[in-house]
Amino acid sequence: MTDTLTFKLHRDSDVHIITIAEVKEVIPGKNFVTGVFKLTEGKTNLGNIVFDDAMNQWEYTALGDLTHKEAAIVATFIKDKVKERSV
Repeated sequence: MTDTLTFKLHRDSDVHIITIAEVKEVIPGKNFVTGVFKLTEGKTNLGNIVFDDAMNQWEYTALGDLTHKEAAIVATFIKDKVKERSV
């Protein structure tokens, strides 16, 4: 996965363009993946999706911006892109 992805979320008759940015910790000489992915739509912060170490379980850290079902769709998209990166 690249550092930033774009996801089109279809809600009712609208399409929402969500930017997904991978949060990394920088320690001199290394970048560490944290399992945290920041979601934004334009300048609006939609919260984070946070994965466990194995990328099996996730948590959405915002209130009300996305439904649980929408967050699950975005989390699956992220997980699939991370798998593509590791192949």
